[in-house]
Amino acid sequence: MNTAFSIARMPRIEFGPGVFAKVPGLLTPYGAHTLIVTGARSFQDSPYWQRLQDGLRTNGMAWAVVHVKGEPSPDLVDAAVAAYRGQGFNSVLGIGGGSALDAAKAIAGLLLPGNSVRDHLEGVGPELPYRGPATPFIAVPTTAGTGSEATRNAVLSEHGEHGFKKSFRDERLVAEYAIVDPDLLATCPPGVLAANGMDAFTQLLESYVSLKANPFTDALALSGLEAVRDGLLPWYEGTEDPAACRSRMAYAALLSGITLAQVGLGSVHGLASPLGAFFPIPHGVVCGTLVAAATRVNVEALHRRAPEHPALAKYAEVGRLLARQALPDAEAINALLETLEDWTRRLDLPRLPAYGVTEGDFGRIVAHSRGSSMKTNPIVLTDAEVAEVLAARL
Repeated sequence: MNTAFSIARMPRIEFGPGVFAKVPGLLTPYGAHTLIVTGARSFQDSPYWQRLQDGLRTNGMAWAVVHVKGEPSPDLVDAAVAAYRGQGFNSVLGIGGGSALDAAKAIAGLLLPGNSVRDHLEGVGPELPYRGPATPFIAVPTTAGTGSEATRNAVLSEHGEHGFKKSFRDERLVAEYAIVDPDLLATCPPGVLAANGMDAFTQLLESYVSLKANPFTDALALSGLEAVRDGLLPWYEGTEDPAACRSRMAYAALLSGITLAQVGLGSVHGLASPLGAFFPIPHGVVCGTLVAAATRVNVEALHRRAPEHPALAKYAEVGRLLARQALPDAEAINALLETLEDWTRRLDLPRLPAYGVTEGDFGRIVAHSRGSSMKTNPIVLTDAEVAEVLAARL
């Protein structure tokens, strides 16, 4: 445990059913012109779109809309900045899943400076320091998964053989407000809520066992993991009140964004970068389909090379939390691994070949997995161990 720690900037948070109605009033103090960045159609096809427009008109505001189809690319961000720079936008409102929020975050960061986002992407181009200023940004998630509303990084992808999935990262990109309204999750289809829910779970678990974890983030991660335990499967399988489950999962996703922003992630997200770049596989699906195998490989590597590592006790604590039993450490770790395998089956998470991944691709996937997320994994995995995670989901 890191007993000395610092906590980076976070947004102001408005959480709860109905808080979406606050958005127009929160935007107004920044000025009368906002740029709305949202997904392809789902939000604008919902009744909330009309409510938002009515609220903006009541507050005397004007707006333009940028649509994000799929995971955002650097070209999408640069095109939006070129189109809307200099038009007097006082704020950026991101509404949607992680892709829309990441795009909005990057656009907000560059509307005033006006340069290409490629200048700042980690591992791409010159990696110039970001000088700002950023346009005030308000984030409204409509899925419970990425926690992007609470982070300082915008993840952008370029797909193909030489593709990449990299972050534009700076504290000045953090949203002024995160408006987390569980009611906005009501229309999530089952496949989306399964993948996004497991993304939130993975982020909570990986940040809990991160090499940079601290007492502050541990408390949040455990609270979020408990919310996933009580919310994800009951929501997906329709066995409990959906409104209560939505609130639990919105809360879990928010906490996962806070914890990952503070202490980093692990091997699943290390692999998510090349998999998302080289194949058309959604980020949540990567997390959901790999977390059981990655956790097992981490545990086995820790037992072999670092049997006294505190991460093993943490894995046991999560096992007890999920099992709701006071188990000895070894039994609790087995319970964790069995629970994750069970969730993977019950949530019907696709295997990697569904997106074109074969054993022949392992070499380049493993070679590109050693980014920032892998650096906070509780133990350094060998190439063979990383490939073992992939092989488990063929």
